[in-house]
Amino acid sequence: MSRPEEEALYGGAAGGGKSDALVIEALRQVHIPHYKGLILRKTYPQLTELITKSQLYYPVAVKGAEYNAASHTWRFPGGARIVFGSMQHPKDRLNYQGQAYDYIAFDELTHFTWEEYSYLFSRNRPSGPGTRCYMRATANPGGVGHGWVKSRFITPAPPMTPIYETVKVRYPDGHEEEKRKRRIFIPSTVFDNTILLENDPDYLTRLATLPEAEKKALLYGDWDSFSGQVFTEWRNDPTHYDDRVGTHVIRPFRIPDTWSVWRGFDWGYTKPFSVGWYAVDHDGRLYRIRELYGCRGDSAGLPIPDTGVGWSADAIAKEIRRIESEDLNLKNRRIHGIADPAIYQKNGGESIGAMMEREGVYWDKADNTRLAGKAQMHRRLAFDERGIPMFYVFSTCKHFIRTIPALIYSQINVEDVDTTGEDHIYDECRYICMENPLSPRTERVGVTGWDTADPLDLSPYKQNMMKGI
Repeated sequence: MSRPEEEALYGGAAGGGKSDALVIEALRQVHIPHYKGLILRKTYPQLTELITKSQLYYPVAVKGAEYNAASHTWRFPGGARIVFGSMQHPKDRLNYQGQAYDYIAFDELTHFTWEEYSYLFSRNRPSGPGTRCYMRATANPGGVGHGWVKSRFITPAPPMTPIYETVKVRYPDGHEEEKRKRRIFIPSTVFDNTILLENDPDYLTRLATLPEAEKKALLYGDWDSFSGQVFTEWRNDPTHYDDRVGTHVIRPFRIPDTWSVWRGFDWGYTKPFSVGWYAVDHDGRLYRIRELYGCRGDSAGLPIPDTGVGWSADAIAKEIRRIESEDLNLKNRRIHGIADPAIYQKNGGESIGAMMEREGVYWDKADNTRLAGKAQMHRRLAFDERGIPMFYVFSTCKHFIRTIPALIYSQINVEDVDTTGEDHIYDECRYICMENPLSPRTERVGVTGWDTADPLDLSPYKQNMMKGI
């Protein structure tokens, strides 16, 4: 609550007193008559618990504080206000257009999209002189915003370490100044809340008996495992990058000339485009060896989630040709290009595919069957009894490693991936998987294996071949 950063995320696990912190922090400036605070949940029904907490705290903290249930607003004797609001749909952010809030708090930030959260930056401005403007949020792992929240607060720095973002501002007279903004992640677990554990010692037991993914997230604050995660098979263990057991991420190597190479593509302009290059070894194992991802980055080089770079089709094609002429794993190879069939729709003009063909980049139409493609990715990511998967990713493919584990299930098509998430890499990857399909696994007594020949010869010769030696 006392951190100096303009943005702070508090949480990670259940039971740390996160909501109490947000509600109480809103009181810090209520002695200033024109102060205005905003506390947000995704929907109004979800505000009930927060409002109940405020009704316990606010009248005791400030004599004469009054709550208006119709407007969900607290008014304080000097004139300050604290508003409880919601943003159920992205368009609802416009309900706050023209408003100014000195303090903005998001409870359960992973329920919001980056678009919704970042729009409130423009509303976080002084309502009068003498106030401090800042934002606070709480979150547990999981939800539609898991990926961008993790990228913004968790991945860039260890907990309790400030993250600095520098931006340039151009003034009307033409001169530029650099401005610096800070944010931080404050971890929280139930073990921090000694009063809760004294009042309810069995709460730990209840958390420990949750399904494994939920237990890791809610008891220990594990951001790599959460309820609703699509690809629960995913593992990224740096200690196994070289031996390739129990991990999907490996160090880059020179692929043998006898392996086939594929290129997948998912178009995007305002949203990111994705190009992925894949090698296939003699056992049918896939390796994602390079990527070109059209996602904007901030001044620190961190991705601005699900935001495209606005490249034209011919610009993407030219960059593909440049990469394939320079990368030692790609140059002088026959590369099979597979893309979403939608790139050949004309829509009143020249198609995306035709524009790229003019630059010498060609595509075959992908099999876009969604659930079959998802099943193929599950089969490839699954480990056999020795901890060996049928899919590896070079550690240089940062956006694949960032976005694939964060995908969640759709609330409408419950067997499919939520398409409102950052699913562009997933789409082009499943196109490649559908071109190189695997048969289902079969159960054997004591182990799980493939119903085809043993997929991996672990002889020293084969290990060296896989490493490109």
